[in-house]
Amino acid sequence: MVILGAGESGIGAALLGKAKGYEVFVSDAGSIKEQYLKELQDNGIEFESGKHTTEKVLQADLVVKSPGISEKAELIQKLRANGNLIISEIEFAAQFTNAKLIGITGTNGKTTTAMLTYHILKTGGFNVGLAGNVGTSFARQVLTENFDWYVLELSSFQLDDSYELKLEIGVLLNITPDHLDRYDYDFQKYIASKMRIFHLVHLGRHAVYWQDDPQIGEGIAKATRGLNVHPFSLSGDAAEITYIQNDRLFYVPNGIEVSAPRADISIKGLHNALNAAAAGNAALVAGVSPEALLEALKTFKGAEHRLEPVRELNGVEYINDSKATNLDSVKYALDAFENPIVWIAGGIDKGNEYNLVNQLVQDKVKALICLGKDNSKLITSFENLVPVVRSTDDLIQAVRWAKELAKPGDIVLLSPACSSFDLFQNYVDRGNQFKSAVRAL
Repeated sequence: MVILGAGESGIGAALLGKAKGYEVFVSDAGSIKEQYLKELQDNGIEFESGKHTTEKVLQADLVVKSPGISEKAELIQKLRANGNLIISEIEFAAQFTNAKLIGITGTNGKTTTAMLTYHILKTGGFNVGLAGNVGTSFARQVLTENFDWYVLELSSFQLDDSYELKLEIGVLLNITPDHLDRYDYDFQKYIASKMRIFHLVHLGRHAVYWQDDPQIGEGIAKATRGLNVHPFSLSGDAAEITYIQNDRLFYVPNGIEVSAPRADISIKGLHNALNAAAAGNAALVAGVSPEALLEALKTFKGAEHRLEPVRELNGVEYINDSKATNLDSVKYALDAFENPIVWIAGGIDKGNEYNLVNQLVQDKVKALICLGKDNSKLITSFENLVPVVRSTDDLIQAVRWAKELAKPGDIVLLSPACSSFDLFQNYVDRGNQFKSAVRAL
């Protein structure tokens, strides 16, 4: 077997493959981190870095592909034309565990919902692991752990390369335009990719989804045929739907009725109430007790880089939302606060239509600090809506300007709406540098 990409998922798949008797070859076009190099060497796994030897890769009976490698890559095109079987690390690892799997996908909120679902199950006494796009790779955990359940955060790219994955519960949070460069700029292809999660759920098992999302609603009946459905909604009009009303969350899957005040949910904002609706639905369907659910909602600590409080200084609260790499995430972030906002945004634009947040920006943002190598689109979009607009490619400068512009009671919000690769390694690097700069003030 050949593994393309030597990140955490690739190395996990390599170690699991070796343990299961495969002849493993790891190929990475970039450099391989020192810790992963050592693991490959210590386990006698053949590898290459800085290139892909096409002839060798094409000989593989099985290819496990990193989700970061595009279908448009020349090597992938050659593999497809050659008829090689290409699967995800998730698909590969699932063959070697009897654990029950909860898969969670959506454009926004995947990480928070996966972590919260895991926290609720753990609070309820379940022997459970958390994997996918978060933490230690699924393959590594299948090799080294013995969990009865896994909560898997699944991107559209991981779903695209999964075929026989058998989920106990599939969760679909929302679908808004994102990663369209990977889907021929065709939103319908991206929607189809997300809806695939329900084709990977065992017949007779469970589908959790946001009923109000128009993209989900259009094809949900067909996608969930043969499954038990557990929708959640902002409206409580229909029976058997988990819903939010009068600042309470009402869970009603499988005839179980549980009510939680939104004030008791540790993560704030309407989008997080929806994430809590999805996670609680999945956990109750899995068999968690109502008591454990209510306790877990109070004690959960949110995902790093997702509306993460950094510190309060001189009455100003600094919030790290670096993972908000699309406009829908920013919309949720701006909506989560009532106080005036100094908004730090920018990076590599992903085709954003900024007019979609014009009203929110006009109502809530007192100053915009554009942080990127090319801030022209942001400036043009908001210079007539926001009293103060500044531009820089220096994060330290951006944070200093934010401190200067913010008054007691204000919020300084890093919520970029763009990818980070112009100035940072990734959104984690951007968030960590922001937190360091804020703490240094």
